[in-house]
Amino acid sequence: MKKIIAEIDKLKDKIIEIRRHIHMYPDLSGEEYPTRDYVKEILQKEGIKEIRTFENHAGMVVDIIAGDNLPTIAFRADMDALPIKEENNVPYKSRKQGVMHACGHDGHTAILTGFLIACNRHKDKLPFNIRGIFQHKEEVMDGGSEDLIRDGALDGVSAIFGLHMYPYLKTGEIGYKYGEMMASADMFEIEIFGKSAHGARPHEGVDAILTASMVVNSINHIVSRRIDPLHPAVISFGTIEGGKAANIICDHVKLSGTVRTLNDSVRQNIKEMMEEATAGICRAMGAKYNFHYYFGNPELINDDKMVDVVIKAAKKFATPIDLRQPVMGGEDFANYLKVVKGAFFRLGCCNENKATCYPQHHPRFDIDEDSLIIGAKIFANILKELK
Repeated sequence: MKKIIAEIDKLKDKIIEIRRHIHMYPDLSGEEYPTRDYVKEILQKEGIKEIRTFENHAGMVVDIIAGDNLPTIAFRADMDALPIKEENNVPYKSRKQGVMHACGHDGHTAILTGFLIACNRHKDKLPFNIRGIFQHKEEVMDGGSEDLIRDGALDGVSAIFGLHMYPYLKTGEIGYKYGEMMASADMFEIEIFGKSAHGARPHEGVDAILTASMVVNSINHIVSRRIDPLHPAVISFGTIEGGKAANIICDHVKLSGTVRTLNDSVRQNIKEMMEEATAGICRAMGAKYNFHYYFGNPELINDDKMVDVVIKAAKKFATPIDLRQPVMGGEDFANYLKVVKGAFFRLGCCNENKATCYPQHHPRFDIDEDSLIIGAKIFANILKELK
């Protein structure tokens, strides 16, 4: 891997250039075609021919073939940005009003692009075939990983690895976690149907706002009173909409929110408990309801042996930090890990001197670009440690 790692050093300016271009021209989830085509053109100029794009989505799969009988190792980068107005005053500030890379996906894409270029330039040294998966729609409920899996992105893959920029670790650190690393991420919508009446004569109506408030209160007690406290779970209401005027009993309220768990049986039970609570209160109040529950990404569960590989690969370039506890955020890399073994890790990008320690999804989020080279080198060294 020495030649590939040395090539990554030579590519540092190119990788930073790629990241900055993507940062300046961010694409929202489902609209990543310009980013995809930009990366595709770069790789084609490098002589990489095994590139697959798809008519029904903006994902892309790139293969570096080192030998017909070699196993294939996959690496994934997500490409989408967020509907956030950037507040950074930097030369590469977003050129799209109200859209920015506030989660580091521009960095992920640049890392994978640089890594693939280095691998292709020295593919005679590769112990594996390499597959780069450039994923669309990571930031939304119907994430792009399932599209790519259906379209064969994991066919013939022996293992998969991914990383994520992490401003809670310093540049030169990586975070790893054995087993469960991130939560499942589901969403729900509840509609309460009551009956309008004059605000002075509430007995003539069915108050959807009062009913909804009781539903919210009851559901918020599920985690504290019906779930084993040893199994973390979160139910959060994000929106509540209803009412037409101050003196009218409301006849319709719509609620929505998210559910996060680290245990699949808890995940299934919470759905049933939420609908039971909604049905019981609506029945008691004389209201009707619609309950919709949308299962999103499953919990992200790393393969312990693949985590060991990441730790060994990282030690030459970064300090591995045991994150110890999972987080309740979701990540659709989890879907890949349901199909093949692999590991996901955090790449530190915080540098106080460069003002790159703002949290993800913050309008001043930015990354220390030195972390890009560290990430690409860790990808390369993973190939050595897998041998």
